[in-house]
Amino acid sequence: MDETEFWALIDSTREDADGDPEEQADLLVERLTRLDPEAVTVFARHFESRYNRASQWDLWAAAWILLDGVSDDAFDAFRCWLIGQGREVFESAAHDADSLADALEGFDEELDGDAEELGFAADEAYEQLTGTVMPDLGLPEAPEDPTGVSLDLEDEAALAERLPKLWDRFRG
Repeated sequence: MDETEFWALIDSTREDADGDPEEQADLLVERLTRLDPEAVTVFARHFESRYNRASQWDLWAAAWILLDGVSDDAFDAFRCWLIGQGREVFESAAHDADSLADALEGFDEELDGDAEELGFAADEAYEQLTGTVMPDLGLPEAPEDPTGVSLDLEDEAALAERLPKLWDRFRG
C-alpha cells in the first residue's frame, strides 16, 4: 500500500461515513480486513508516521481553540481526527495549523475533533485477520514533546497571536 492508496482509504471511509468519526473507524476496520496482514501493517505505518508528525505545538493550539481546551489524551484523539480529514486538510494543517480556519466547513466541537477509534483501526483489523497483535512497526520513537515553539495553551492572547484566523473564526 503506497501513500496514495492510504489516503484513498481514509477519504473513502470518511465520505461513506458522512464525516462521522466512529462510523469511519468501523468502515476502515471492515475495509482493512479485506487486505492481507502485510498491507494492514503498511497502512498502520502510514497512519502512525502522520500521527507522530501531527505532534506539533501549533496543532495542539489549534485543537485547544477548536475544542475550547484539550488534554494530552484529547490532543491524541484530535490528531487521529485530523488524519481522518484526508490528505489535503492534514498536509495543509501540518504545514500551517492556521489553515484549518478555512478548511473546516461546519465544524462542530460536539461532533468533530475526536476520532480516537481511527488510531486503533489497523490494530483491530490485523488482530481480526491473524488472531495476533500487530508487530512493531519499526518507526522511530515519537518525540515526548510536541515539535515547534511551545506556548501556554491557557494564554488566550498567545493563542490569538499564534493562530489569528482560527482564533477569529472560532473564539473571537
